[in-house]
Amino acid sequence: MSTIFSRTNPFHAKVLKNVNLNGVGSSKETRHIELSLTRSDLSYVPGDCLGMIPTNDPVLVNSILEEMKLDAETAVEINKQGETLPLKEALTTYFEITLLTKKIVQQAVNLTENEELQKLVSNENADQLKEYVDGRDLLDLLRDFGPWKASAQELVSLLRKMTPRLYSIASSITANPEEVHLTIGAVRYTAHGRERKGVCSILCAERLQEGDTLPIFIQQNKHFNLPDSQEKDIIMVGPGTGIAPFRSFIQERAWNKAPGRAWLFFGDQRSATDFLYQTEFESYLTDGVLTRLETAFSRDTAEKVYVQHKMLENSKELFEWLENGAYFYVCGDKQYMAKDVHNTLIDIIEKEGTMTREAAEAYLNDMKEQGRYQRDVY
Repeated sequence: MSTIFSRTNPFHAKVLKNVNLNGVGSSKETRHIELSLTRSDLSYVPGDCLGMIPTNDPVLVNSILEEMKLDAETAVEINKQGETLPLKEALTTYFEITLLTKKIVQQAVNLTENEELQKLVSNENADQLKEYVDGRDLLDLLRDFGPWKASAQELVSLLRKMTPRLYSIASSITANPEEVHLTIGAVRYTAHGRERKGVCSILCAERLQEGDTLPIFIQQNKHFNLPDSQEKDIIMVGPGTGIAPFRSFIQERAWNKAPGRAWLFFGDQRSATDFLYQTEFESYLTDGVLTRLETAFSRDTAEKVYVQHKMLENSKELFEWLENGAYFYVCGDKQYMAKDVHNTLIDIIEKEGTMTREAAEAYLNDMKEQGRYQRDVY
């Protein structure tokens, strides 16, 4: 009987390719990663996600061990079943150490006599506690509120199990049999006086070599997929790494020679260094797989131009496509971009459909109910 791979029993996929898509001089680093699914029986459809179980940064793990003066080889229990791992391995592979929660800080009070920490967790300081945990990690907590009198076991008892990271799949399995591709932006920033790194994205950018393996599983995404009919038109808005699922959409449609039209809006900082998959998309445009391609490079012009500005520039045609039954997709940053695109879409429907704001919003709600307005935002 063949093994069924899942979130609880991930498949160890071999890395076939890991390259930086950004050009020299870019302020970004976006990795294109190709993984082998050979002998996994795993399959996916465009719009699905890949779950990846990362390991923590060894530098961060060592800093925690040094701060606590703990022996890396001490065996610690990692779960209710009583399974054990050496402390260093547990901190590297099993526990979440880059995110704090209120609960972790509240429980840590028992492991130190630090009065500042007592104050921080008191009821009247709920706001300060919420502010403290935001953007800080286990090392911050240990450095800020020592001296600690915690054993290795007490330390790990504070922690939660590492959660898998989900990424939109950037390939079509029909076009790339037994492979899955990802588009991952490396997350690096400074906060609270320390350099911070995204757990999974920096594993991919700095430590993942071709030939290595990664524990993965497929996560279905029932709310983000191509229309059932290949004749339907699609409009895709995906700046930055939001391009990932649309690469899979377009590959799939190219493979199936879908008669429906396809319009892509892509944006990033600079055309010369940040036009992800440029040659690929331009050849799709030449071949007619992509009907239209609009790009917005915010740092190439005096005034910053974003994807929503390109939508407005093409508002008449965009509304005609919607009236013709086109499906509209957005993928990317939830906080700013998706909101701006959403509001711009209502502006366009209101203007081009000569409707009231309320009627335009109702129009978009109808599209949502018909599955013609889909968002994959993070």
